[in-house]
Amino acid sequence: MWGLLLALGAFAPAVGLGLGAPGASVLGLAPPATTEAPGSTPAPRSSPAQPPAERANGTSEQHLRIRVIKKKKVIMKKRKKLTRPSPRVTARPQVTTSPAGTLNLTEKQEPGCPPLGLESLRVSDYQLEASTSQSFGLGPHRGRLNIQSGLEDGDLYDGAWCAEEQDSEPWLQVDARHPVRFSGVVTQGRNSVWRYDWVTSYKVQFSNDSRTWWGSKNHSSGMDAVFPANSDPETPVLNLLPEPQVARFIRLLPQTWLEGGAPCLRAEILACPVSDPNDLFPEASVLGSSDPLDFRHHDYKAMRKLMKQVNEQCPNITRIYSIGKSHKGLKLYVMEMSDHPEEHELGEPEVRYVAGMHGNEALGRELLLLLMQFLCREFLQGDPRVTRLLTEMRIHLLPSMNPDGYETAYRRGSELVGWAEGRWNHQGIDLNHNFADLNTQLWEAEDDGLVPHTVPNHHLPLPTYYTLPNATVAPETRAVIQWMKRIPFVLSANLHGGMNDFSYLHTNCFEVTVELSCDKFPHEHELPQEWENNKDALLTYLEQVRMGIAGVVRDKDTELGIADAVIAVDGINHDVTTAWDGDYWRLLTPGDYMVTASAEGYHSVTRSCRVPFEEGPVPCNFLLTKTPKERLRELLATGAKIPPDLRRRLERLRGRKN
Repeated sequence: MWGLLLALGAFAPAVGLGLGAPGASVLGLAPPATTEAPGSTPAPRSSPAQPPAERANGTSEQHLRIRVIKKKKVIMKKRKKLTRPSPRVTARPQVTTSPAGTLNLTEKQEPGCPPLGLESLRVSDYQLEASTSQSFGLGPHRGRLNIQSGLEDGDLYDGAWCAEEQDSEPWLQVDARHPVRFSGVVTQGRNSVWRYDWVTSYKVQFSNDSRTWWGSKNHSSGMDAVFPANSDPETPVLNLLPEPQVARFIRLLPQTWLEGGAPCLRAEILACPVSDPNDLFPEASVLGSSDPLDFRHHDYKAMRKLMKQVNEQCPNITRIYSIGKSHKGLKLYVMEMSDHPEEHELGEPEVRYVAGMHGNEALGRELLLLLMQFLCREFLQGDPRVTRLLTEMRIHLLPSMNPDGYETAYRRGSELVGWAEGRWNHQGIDLNHNFADLNTQLWEAEDDGLVPHTVPNHHLPLPTYYTLPNATVAPETRAVIQWMKRIPFVLSANLHGGMNDFSYLHTNCFEVTVELSCDKFPHEHELPQEWENNKDALLTYLEQVRMGIAGVVRDKDTELGIADAVIAVDGINHDVTTAWDGDYWRLLTPGDYMVTASAEGYHSVTRSCRVPFEEGPVPCNFLLTKTPKERLRELLATGAKIPPDLRRRLERLRGRKN
């Protein structure tokens, strides 16, 4: 439908990415050895130069000297450390190392600066360069945190930057376009279903002109710091710089990598903006919004508190309710917004937004929390667009369908959560694939010529296997299905997940899936701009419910609404049904349509309905007359006298039958 597509076109663009491969341990690979970059300074390994004495349990004992700063005194202590017998570089975010082998234990590492934008694509492809690349699909533009590979080996768009194997001094370079304060680096290995490649250590260099470079130094030795990197392909590893550096360019120089593999990595750079007193560089784009909203990530308690605040601020247009609980018992809260909350008004459509089906996809969750704040605030200020929305429809906002998964992702943080952690619910179920497959059922029936006379083209029942007591159906999924059945939704969008087909075939609701961003869990710093990117589209999509026809199907004699009457449009192989009070909505693009209303026990009625280009919906009401048999059945049930017109019609029917 072109109107809906126009609405969707306003959403921030996203890149369709595949799922990654599991870690090496899944395939039972041996602990990785490392390969040093030719010509580079060797990085320290976790085993000493002389073989340590073996312990009875198969581990080895090693003494390390560490510096502990306490009350401005330097105290030298000895500590025993158990290491595995196989030499291995293990990435520990809180440790930086030097070629001399000295360890500096810093404070718990927390990224103070926001990401530069490799993952979110704010850093464009032309800002990324590399010493060499194995192929275009493994070029520097693919060295973005959490980027995913294709399903075929050698895909045009692979899952990392990989230098050529003969490259003696590999590097990946990022141009920030203006001076920034670099504070840290997050790295991952290569995402691939065919190969296992990751960097185990690297150095960092900086430049203002891409010709003269200086390195990040170790505090104790004054030598170039060598940072521990990854020990598997997917886990993000954060290293903060010993000293933040102000520069325009940054380079990552792999020093060691998985034995038998290649120097491959995905990265995000942490950097804070700085002022340019000489005005030598173009002004950096400012991420922000003029709306005074709560731009931060909200865990379960903070989300519940925020929704309560919105409800208290706008009690006459809001209601909070729960549709069920997660596997761990967290409630699935919904914010309802309308001029008459908790009431389905005759002729008023019901619309919904759902977010957080994958717990680590936090942007949709925050956009819905921002939307409810915005609607409340603008309604109080008398904004005509928002006022019309809330008086002409009933809006339901479910910001977190998978609260258990979100809590897992939230604890890791935006840059360290990775592509999969928190994606599933607490049972390990991917809610995206947990709704019943009704497509196959319908397609097979269509191939057999059974639609719509034997198998309906709407409101398909749940398959038998799906209703069994031992069916693998998550409590979150069951809660959403029951929610769909209770409320006659007309239009919906899922930010993001695969229940759109289920919703369309099992209920009246037309639903789309919206891919919001390449960054599943954007930094809080980016939320104001993401809100500006999507605010108008969120409102415009809601307004699409006005496109098409709407009306009430009534009993001609009683003028009461008829529930479950079928509304069929000639030429469209999908019908909708009326709600319990007889009202219906049918989304249609402009044009002339022949529409038929039918119900059990009634004669069908067909009429022409025209949808203009002007904003609707167009009223298209129906009055249905009961069949003689149905009228007779009702009269006999009540003991009423049969009226003359019904007696004559029954006699004519008997005559035709004889």
